[in-house]
Amino acid sequence: MKIGLHIGKFDWPGSPDNIGEKLAEIAKTADRNGFYSIWVMDHLFQLGTNFGIIHGPVEAPMLEGYSTISYLAAVTKQIKLGLLVTCPLYRHPGLLVKVISTIDVLSGGRTYLGIGAGWYEREAEGLGIPFPSTWTERFERLEETLQIAKHMWRGDRSPFEGKYYRLEEPINSPQPLSKPHPPILIGGGGEKKTLRLVAKWGDAWNFVINSPSPLEEFGVKARSQSREERLEMLRRKLGILKRHCNNVGRPYEDIEKTIVTYIKLASGATDTAEVIELCRELADLGFQHVIFNMPNVHEIEPLKIIGSEVIPQVEAIGDI
Repeated sequence: MKIGLHIGKFDWPGSPDNIGEKLAEIAKTADRNGFYSIWVMDHLFQLGTNFGIIHGPVEAPMLEGYSTISYLAAVTKQIKLGLLVTCPLYRHPGLLVKVISTIDVLSGGRTYLGIGAGWYEREAEGLGIPFPSTWTERFERLEETLQIAKHMWRGDRSPFEGKYYRLEEPINSPQPLSKPHPPILIGGGGEKKTLRLVAKWGDAWNFVINSPSPLEEFGVKARSQSREERLEMLRRKLGILKRHCNNVGRPYEDIEKTIVTYIKLASGATDTAEVIELCRELADLGFQHVIFNMPNVHEIEPLKIIGSEVIPQVEAIGDI
């Protein structure tokens, strides 16, 4: 099993003056301590207090995602990089493919294309970005973006004519170093549309679950799922993904199953034994890549603890 790190908050002591310095320290520490991947969100505003203190108020610091992982690529050596997940509405698909290809080349082949349909209308309207009002159009644009990515990454320079986008001459040079292209990770749990797109287009699937610890620990006023509820929900999602794969003639095993959850390694919060047990439970279901959002990541020590006490214990899970 692989362990990743998700950074969703940049409002730590000393920010914004130390954001660059602290991000570099976080990324370098994760890289040295065996983390497989590092991720940031594709948001322009912070998520707001409805999401609790994990993220913070809407005006709290939020970095543009692709600029951020470009910076992180430059200060790391082996860790994979991506956005959880790209909103395809914020960049023209041709430009998006070019951006990801560029980062993949400059990083030595270390990028994912993490992508979803998009949902945060407030930030789009706030910055004047057109945002379709219906989920139907957002999913159609998402699928067309995936078609364009495949078109450009296979080196097809013929015009692309879709319902929403036209590319007259989609040259993409240099092509990514990742072969056959950066893995396409599709995020979300929608059982009719999202999981169907994963089966059809995805190399990986990502889903977000609540913290195994009480959510009040993170300032979220919501009922935590019980362990049994969480496992049953995940079994159902994986079963539906498998049916979609069967329907499109795609081997279910070809898709990397990834999951995001929140942990806080601290006295009175989550301990490493709980983290290891969670990883074992998820591996038993078929997940291969667990990505932790750690609200106290800026303290650095939690990363070192994961590296020394968790990663050695879980790296062979699922390989037996």
